Amino acid sequence: MDPLYLRSAGTSLVISFDSGEAEVIHWGADLGAGLPDLAILAGPVGHSSVDARVPAGLLPQASSSWRGRPALRGHRITGDGAGFDFSSRLRVTAVNTDGAAATIVQGDADAGLSVSTSLTLHHGGLLELRHTVTNEGTSPFQVDELATVLPVAPDAVELLDLTGRWCRERHPQRRPIQQGTWVRSGRHGRTGHDSSLLFAAGTKDFANRHGKVWATHLAWSGNHEQFADTIGDGRTMIGGSELLGPAEVVLEPGASYTTPALFAAYSDRGLDGITEAFYGWFRSRPHHVLPAASTGLPAGKPRPVVLNTWEAVYFDHNLDTLIELADSAADLGVERFVLDDGWFRGRGDDHAGLGDWYVDETLWPNGLTPLIEAVTSRGMEFGLWVEPEMVNLDSDVARAHPDWVVGPSAAAHKDGGRLPLEWRNQHVLDLVNPDAWQYIFDRIDALLRENDISYLKWDQNRDLLEHGHAGRPSVHQQTLAAYRLFDELKKAHPGVEIESCSSGGARVDLGILERTDRIWASDCNDALERQTIQRWTGAVVPPELVGSHIGPTTSHTTARTHDLSFRAITALFGHFGMEWDIRSVQGKEREELRRLVGLYKDHRDLIHSGRRVNADVADESLLLHGVVAGGSPAGGAGLPMGTTAALFALVSTRTSAAEAPGRTGFPGLEPERTYRVEAVFPTGNDPDYAHTYTQAQPPAWLAEGAVANGRFLAEVGLPMPILNPEHALLLKVTSL
Repeated sequence: MDPLYLRSAGTSLVISFDSGEAEVIHWGADLGAGLPDLAILAGPVGHSSVDARVPAGLLPQASSSWRGRPALRGHRITGDGAGFDFSSRLRVTAVNTDGAAATIVQGDADAGLSVSTSLTLHHGGLLELRHTVTNEGTSPFQVDELATVLPVAPDAVELLDLTGRWCRERHPQRRPIQQGTWVRSGRHGRTGHDSSLLFAAGTKDFANRHGKVWATHLAWSGNHEQFADTIGDGRTMIGGSELLGPAEVVLEPGASYTTPALFAAYSDRGLDGITEAFYGWFRSRPHHVLPAASTGLPAGKPRPVVLNTWEAVYFDHNLDTLIELADSAADLGVERFVLDDGWFRGRGDDHAGLGDWYVDETLWPNGLTPLIEAVTSRGMEFGLWVEPEMVNLDSDVARAHPDWVVGPSAAAHKDGGRLPLEWRNQHVLDLVNPDAWQYIFDRIDALLRENDISYLKWDQNRDLLEHGHAGRPSVHQQTLAAYRLFDELKKAHPGVEIESCSSGGARVDLGILERTDRIWASDCNDALERQTIQRWTGAVVPPELVGSHIGPTTSHTTARTHDLSFRAITALFGHFGMEWDIRSVQGKEREELRRLVGLYKDHRDLIHSGRRVNADVADESLLLHGVVAGGSPAGGAGLPMGTTAALFALVSTRTSAAEAPGRTGFPGLEPERTYRVEAVFPTGNDPDYAHTYTQAQPPAWLAEGAVANGRFLAEVGLPMPILNPEHALLLKVTSL
């Protein structure tokens, strides 16, 4: 059988069938138009080893003497007990391909199992693959794990993954690749604050703009594992799987289980090349941040400026106060006004009310209509906070249906069964229970039908610990039920956008992003923390999908105080908004904030369509990142003269060891095109922002701008101004 050969955007995948199973021969750089006879790759067989060459299978298995993690773990349950057919010998039975995608079926008739693998190498080079195992036997088969893995080249010697906690999500960590298995387990029942959005192997010292990188992402919002597995002969596999609970997936005869999709990208241009592959896939989706055609709204609707009310009023909901806030927002150019937690029955604080999705008649005797009309009459969309998957015990729904509250015991809450410990005074509603699911769907559907709501801020504020249905673990079913809830509400209300907010950034993955229109990257609006959070969120998720707001002068979560310029420049590189009582912003600061809203509107088309670039800056106290017009590494080819070709942020995160930062290059520009680089905000001669700098004399170009071609700007660069720590400078690059 001829090998399978997929190619796209500098990436290729080669799968051989010579061993009888599907073996991944190569995933990485494009190999050109043709392949040699793959028999030349048959390697030696060592002493004290199995007497055959061991393939690196698409489904690694012990029956081929693979001594690392097997892809499929499970066993058959018969009348004689459990543990049968624990080791399958899967061999290829069918291969179908159309040039960009393929389906490979492998089966073991003796074990009564088949596994179908679908692979698609998307136009921008992002590989998507998933497995489906089917029980073709006559007795149940318990699936313990079905992993999706890919090999990386021998020169991949370092691992980078992400970790964190609440208000410090997605921070990088590195380690050498060594023999053994490095496993990142997520047991939160949701993706988790410490989840690795990106799991990357690369050549030594790979960075933003150089080195070879192989990276994966598991598109799943429940329990999961990501891992690198290096066996004794030096071969390394990276991949991921859903982390299943005991007997969570038991397949009856004829039934199937499908894994979450594993997305994988290769780059020979560092991490920014990985980002390009993910952005290309996101932006090619027909539903990407666009209202559905049935709404009648124009395609390509810009991402609106958002005001969220949480840090302005918290639970203190008063119509007059909120209308004042709406007046203030409209004056500044806000386009979407979002009412946060506190609007529904019994919700004076976070101890009660979750699950009772009825407008509080005491607070809102005329419903939400007066506020919605005040907002929409001022030219803004109205959005509303909900947390449909959660419940307080102090709620009408919990009192009426205690069996809808998730617990580990089959006895359920109504019979005195033990409940998990509370988290933010709340529990989880059992969406696996069809009555509970239908109740939640009906309530949210009614809110959307009865009110002019354009946007839902959908929160999920606790982990799903000891999560069970009818006495058995059920994170798998709960995740699918939540997905179905999103899908059905989207189908019923195609014009409504939904944000995934989960204690901030605890549910950020491509599974939830297939159903929502943006994420809230973190509950932390501290601009210094946000620089790292947004950089690494942006390694996979494009800025138009990442909520990024200006918070108050002193941060709610860290008590740090920052200038408006630093907070605004940080927020600009995302889906921009404010989380702040903006009524208090007056005088010169208000004019400045209005100007910044205008800057976002002027440049959001570029920010939300261009290529993300991150410079490799020698001075570790500085960051230079930005977005460049054009969808390819060649940059803004064909841009009309005078077009904004790029926006960059120069950010000082701490004091530098050097007296002056020296020259820094601007990556991603077209080499032969001429550009002007100038400071946009704060400008180099703005006396109100003299404290941004700590220099006796600025670099010569800062006042009037600098003109040079893209090659010069990349290779020679410009001398950077000396910024005070925790300050930033916004730079515009214009095509000449």
